[in-house]
Amino acid sequence: MNTLENTQLILETGKTTKEEALQLFDVLEPVNLEFMFGRWQGSGLHTDHPIDGLLEISNWYGKEFVDAENVHPLLFLDNRGKIFKIAPNANLINWVLKLPIPRNDSLKPLLVWMNSLLKTEKPQARLRMMEYRGKVTATMVYDYLPINDSFRKVDENTVLGIMDYKNINQPFFFVLRRCI
Repeated sequence: MNTLENTQLILETGKTTKEEALQLFDVLEPVNLEFMFGRWQGSGLHTDHPIDGLLEISNWYGKEFVDAENVHPLLFLDNRGKIFKIAPNANLINWVLKLPIPRNDSLKPLLVWMNSLLKTEKPQARLRMMEYRGKVTATMVYDYLPINDSFRKVDENTVLGIMDYKNINQPFFFVLRRCI
């Protein structure tokens, strides 16, 4: 079975290898800026990346693309299930990545509380058409972090995202599903 045929299994399990995730990303079609507009619910695609599981235990919800100039890259849920936006902090991200954080719910209250300290209504990123892995596609560029998230179309309501973070050699993969 080739990678494209295996797409549903990869998305359902939320796990694959880095190599298979890259192969899948490479065969998927690019998307334009307008395709990304709206609110998307996210989930990690685990490939043995240092961030695997961290977003989930932090109550990550997804992303919101208002327009090309106004993007909320990190939406989280509070303890009551209400969505809030955060301003990502490079020092905090680098600190968390150095710690041996257990990938279970034991730290969820602490991480949710830490995220609540970073609440903002100000957009923290924008969208641009950029080339990544040989195709020009919609790419989210963080305002204050050396991170670009590029997107490829799985179907009309699903994209595979790849986070390219200058400080980590390995790409991080995630899936976004359009909120309808």
